[in-house]
Amino acid sequence: MRWGMPWPGADLAARCEQAGAAAFCAGEFADTSAYVTASEMAHDTVRAKTGPGIAYAFARSPFVHAASVRHLDRIAPGRVFLGLGAGTARMNRDWFGVDSSHPARRMAELVTCIRAFLDAEDDQKITFDGDFYSIDAHIRAPVMGRIDVPILLGAFNIHMIRTAGSAADGVLGHGLFTDRWWDEVVDPQLRLGAQRSGRDAADLLRWGWVIAAVDDDDPQRAVADAKRQIAFYLTVKTYDALVDLHGWQDEVAAIRAEFSGGDPRAIGEHVTDEMLHAMAVCGDSAQAREMLSARRRLPDLGFASPPGFLVGPRRRTRYGAQIADLFGQIGAVL
Repeated sequence: MRWGMPWPGADLAARCEQAGAAAFCAGEFADTSAYVTASEMAHDTVRAKTGPGIAYAFARSPFVHAASVRHLDRIAPGRVFLGLGAGTARMNRDWFGVDSSHPARRMAELVTCIRAFLDAEDDQKITFDGDFYSIDAHIRAPVMGRIDVPILLGAFNIHMIRTAGSAADGVLGHGLFTDRWWDEVVDPQLRLGAQRSGRDAADLLRWGWVIAAVDDDDPQRAVADAKRQIAFYLTVKTYDALVDLHGWQDEVAAIRAEFSGGDPRAIGEHVTDEMLHAMAVCGDSAQAREMLSARRRLPDLGFASPPGFLVGPRRRTRYGAQIADLFGQIGAVL
């Protein structure tokens, strides 16, 4: 596995790059734009790939996505990737004010349109007529020219994973993805999507997040933070298919009951060691190494992500620094 990190800031990023980080990614929320952060990453890194991971797909038009990617590519030529995520129906409707019905089909058209803008040469007319997007753009300015930027989808359900296989360049997996989820769900659905488009699934990118909390001075706290992060994710019913695959229904029911009517700080206590070892790398450096070596199926490029739920910026930075040290010692291939 090659490794990277969600954007840790310029100072730590330089340390991570020196240790061998292959990529940095940027998420977004109400106070953070993935593209603005990606611009910071592009300016403050030298070799690593940089890009949104993920940007809200339907909140922007294909033109705006493509223009932002072109701008980033001018800053960090050849180092840019684009990760897109659909977001939830409620977010799209109530936060963004956009339609997100039929998200997998809509995403396929969005990717096709973005790629049309990125593939266009100067003065080439760009047209598309689909169910969700209609493009008729003749950009008479010397600002185009084809650029090769991988497009990955943050995909969990089978329909979006198939879309990643059929329309995008690969998948950007969630931090909850286990070895079994990669083997039994992601790979088969990627192959099915690739077959539908006459593509070779072996060419698809399989990137993903890895929950990571490493602290040689306080390994118990690192474990507790990782457990709370897993539990926080599992409060969302979107991930029930993974829960069902592993038979973790009772544990997740306890997590959700604690989260809604008990003490949210205690939700990690319902995460078993089996769950922890399936989804995280944590503890001191020795335990983290063992957990990494025990994983059969890590992403080809794993973004080692420190927990964020009830974890302050200083502790996240501390985790990030020790993650860089550990992964740098292990090397690019784990």
